[in-house]
Amino acid sequence: MSLSDADHELVVEEIGREPTRAEAALFENLWSEHCAYRSSRPLLSAFDSEGDQVVIGPGDDAAVVSLPSHGDGGEMYITMGVESHNHPSYVDPFDGAATGVGGIVRDTLSMGAYPIALADCLYFGDFEREHSRYLFEGVVEGISHYGNCIGVPTVAGSVAFHDDYEGNPLVNVSCIGLLKPERTITAEAQEPGNKLVLVGNATGRDGLGGASFASEDLAEDAETEDRPAVQVGDPYSEKLLIECNEALLDEALVESARDLGAAGLGGASSELVAKGGLGARIELDRVHEREPNMNAMEYLLAESQERMVYEVAPENVDRVAELAERFDLGCSVIGELTEAGTNYVCTFEGETVVDVDAEFLGDGAPMNDLPSNAPPKQERDLPTVSLDAAFEQIIGSPNCASKRWVYRQYDHEVQVRTSVLPGDDAALLAIREAGTGLAFSAGADPNWTDAAPYEGARAVALENATNVAAKGATPHAAVDCLNGGNPEKPDVYGGFKGIVDGLADMCSDLDVPVVGGNVSLYNDSQDGPIPPTPTLALVGVKEGYDAPPLSLSGEGTLVVVGDTALEGEADPRLGGSEYTAQFGGTDRFPALPADSTAAIETIAEVADADHVLASHDVSHGGLAVTLAEMVHEDAGASVEIETVDRGTRKRLLFNERPGRVVFETTDPAAVREAFDGVAPVTELGEANGSNHLDITVNDERLQYDAADIVDLRSVIEDELA
Repeated sequence: MSLSDADHELVVEEIGREPTRAEAALFENLWSEHCAYRSSRPLLSAFDSEGDQVVIGPGDDAAVVSLPSHGDGGEMYITMGVESHNHPSYVDPFDGAATGVGGIVRDTLSMGAYPIALADCLYFGDFEREHSRYLFEGVVEGISHYGNCIGVPTVAGSVAFHDDYEGNPLVNVSCIGLLKPERTITAEAQEPGNKLVLVGNATGRDGLGGASFASEDLAEDAETEDRPAVQVGDPYSEKLLIECNEALLDEALVESARDLGAAGLGGASSELVAKGGLGARIELDRVHEREPNMNAMEYLLAESQERMVYEVAPENVDRVAELAERFDLGCSVIGELTEAGTNYVCTFEGETVVDVDAEFLGDGAPMNDLPSNAPPKQERDLPTVSLDAAFEQIIGSPNCASKRWVYRQYDHEVQVRTSVLPGDDAALLAIREAGTGLAFSAGADPNWTDAAPYEGARAVALENATNVAAKGATPHAAVDCLNGGNPEKPDVYGGFKGIVDGLADMCSDLDVPVVGGNVSLYNDSQDGPIPPTPTLALVGVKEGYDAPPLSLSGEGTLVVVGDTALEGEADPRLGGSEYTAQFGGTDRFPALPADSTAAIETIAEVADADHVLASHDVSHGGLAVTLAEMVHEDAGASVEIETVDRGTRKRLLFNERPGRVVFETTDPAAVREAFDGVAPVTELGEANGSNHLDITVNDERLQYDAADIVDLRSVIEDELA
């Protein structure tokens, strides 16, 4: 990739001369889609990012959100961030995924926070294909290695398989950090005369051109030709950097900070300067490096990992260097901030190689005005499949199968905050400093957004909100990672617009501010574009750290809350479902609840009631899969459903309309009373002490014991263990 003719002309007009080689490379990377959001920024105003809880919204390395305090808890903030590492994870799955974790953790550090939780949302091609499994195994290994080594638990996430990710998998990683209000810092330069100090690993040539690489379609030979654009991580250095960052904050030595991510030192330092409306003078010769004979462009653009740039007052520079040495980290005083109205200047071997306005460098890229075509609506054309065949194939599909093989590789209990573990609807973290439980859900469903981008994205937001509500938490804030194919294709851009608007509309309906995010486009290859994929990472809050489990106790009545064919919608839709993914066919996407806010609030309230013994949301795979996931060796369920039309049986059991929850309760009347006027409540049957799931629909019966269900759901572990 190189600077386009139009961009080159604009740069020449602004600076009044031909750019140097280093300047041209900086503009190429910082004006790339990956950094400048040239095709997506015009759409992002759809998101509502405001709220009383929002301290710092979009535009910084991570967002900052205040938490409610309970009991004797004090005021605490969390940071929220999300990052994509899609192209690197295709070229080198282990290092690509690992450095995605490292980058989002450093975004957390740059706000003054300590990282306390990670979520990984992973999307691959058909699980039956060897190459998909190779990528899957490498990505999970990279995430587990890096996260486990740095001592940050991976507590939530999702895994999805879809044919259209075969040539371009997605790796979306989100991170939550915790900080006291007085420790908050930003990436906005503060004061002329302050020094710029580079702390962390030595700079090499790895990751050169990573930002521009992430802004191109993947070529057929990407796995070999683009390997130099992938960074190589060192989690042990990252752990030292985390602790050094804490020490620097303890002594109030940092005025502002920026993680060295996309576009390396040039990107981080120029963005920090531009946000503060200042200039800077940087001497590239001072950068501590690990490779000989590096040139100016390599110093500027290498994306070597585990590095931070700090703004430090002159009188504190020596102390910063002492702390860096204590943690065995490199430290270079590379320059200083200059007055407003001065340029961003870099010198190398006595020669000026960059001399441009920082704001123009960071924000001068023109936005793209691209044509778009709205995706067609899918009409009903469904195959006929027997009930037992449908149940067994859907519950045994990789999308609905157990993901235990993934999360058992992660240390999800380090830091001793994880109250509800992976494998449930949402993780629950104990924020003891505030007396608050923090529920955390992250994911998307490509089947939904492939079938209906707008409606599917609305469903993604509602699904994540339902996940935290089922654990008794009220949705509080979210960040998104918006993934799409080549936006220059009108059909692709139309689908991308659909997921942006759908996600924004449902989050607004739920009164959940979207406080930050990431955009990843050009996820396109010789196999075609990916499905439009709106990963959402959402947190909810509650008093205390207890929540009803997903698993049945065997002692209560089962009820389902929300509109289904049992009551309400007469003919459940299967559009975007695992049923159509497994057996073919199309259908309209399910209509969503008219008042999602009231439903979510009431679900959270009821989930915390003493009479609720278990709760589980209804989504992927539908009601049949939800019930199967709740059964185990010590508790079963007997369910009986009557339908008017025999043809609705499968559509009833495998419809994936989100916003529904199955409760096991000792007081079904109390559930009905709570949802009166909000959503219908239908009694399904009883939980019991058996280990069987017994579902009767009219005259057809499904009966499986817990061991059968475990066997059906173990397809991933059986293949990869």
